[in-house]
Amino acid sequence: MALLTEVDHRPGAPKRRAGSSLSPTTRYVLARVGAAVGTLAFVVVFNFFLFRIMPGDPIALYTRGRNVSLDEVRKLRAKLDAPLWQQFQDYLRNPFSGNGPSVKYSAPVWDVIEPRLYPTLLLVGTATILASVIGVWLGIRSGWNRGSRFDKTSTSTTLVLYSMPEFWFGMIVLIVFAVGVGPFPGIFPTGGLSTPGVDTSTPAGWLDVLWHLTLPVFTLTVIYLAEYSLIMRASVIEERGQDYVTTARAKGLMDAMVRRRHAVPNATLPTMTLVFLNLGFVIGGAITIEYVFSINGLGSLTVDALKGPDVPLLQALFLLFSAAVILANLVADLLYGYFDPRVRS
Repeated sequence: MALLTEVDHRPGAPKRRAGSSLSPTTRYVLARVGAAVGTLAFVVVFNFFLFRIMPGDPIALYTRGRNVSLDEVRKLRAKLDAPLWQQFQDYLRNPFSGNGPSVKYSAPVWDVIEPRLYPTLLLVGTATILASVIGVWLGIRSGWNRGSRFDKTSTSTTLVLYSMPEFWFGMIVLIVFAVGVGPFPGIFPTGGLSTPGVDTSTPAGWLDVLWHLTLPVFTLTVIYLAEYSLIMRASVIEERGQDYVTTARAKGLMDAMVRRRHAVPNATLPTMTLVFLNLGFVIGGAITIEYVFSINGLGSLTVDALKGPDVPLLQALFLLFSAAVILANLVADLLYGYFDPRVRS
């Protein structure tokens, strides 16, 4: 027994809590999923009360500019005067309903949101993927060759790009490449996701959509890759000075192998977290970019809802954006624990 006790408590041996039969990985996953579910529950409750403590008469706001009969107004007033617990119960049955149809579009809020998901996912999702690939590559090469000409040039360029507002850079790109400057004519569309009348389900329609997405995707990619490149560069520089990198070099490994097999996997963790957090904002969309390039996605829909204000639509959009960020954060936490065993323990 003494020998068994000594082995079970040797340094570095996996330890479990007393009375717990769950492995550290299982406990880590359950803890992260539980935290995500708890956060989402808080957001649902907060979303319910947020739009009920706003000043003003919600009935007058809902019926403004609409031809609503007195009977419908009385029904709305009776629904609003119902007990709060009953309103909350009705809200939980379908949180994305917004407790009413959209004021501006006179349709259920999900029917208004659903067609806007595809343009936003296509635009911001494509830009995020391109920016992560290019930005990570730039950060690795700059950080590993710190002080080189490539590092100085790329770092200066990414700092300039990172400091530029999205809408300002988007307008410059739109003026130069879509409208045209001086003798140089514009060659790209000025806005929209496709040419009116073009069937986007055909190969010709796919090319048309790709042509319309070139400028907005380019704008978002340039802005995002600057952030990824700077963070990846800082992570690589930090990993270069670690003891395990020095040991790998002392063993005679090639510089490229040391970078690829040892430094880069650890340096990628902070950037991976940032990428997944930004993927959570894909659902929200780049509001300014969609507005500048006249793309009918969730970003432009949010602007229209704020102008109203369209309270039921805003309530549903707020919940959708929050749920997307929580889900992306959960995926990032689980992947972080998978690639870094220290987090699980």
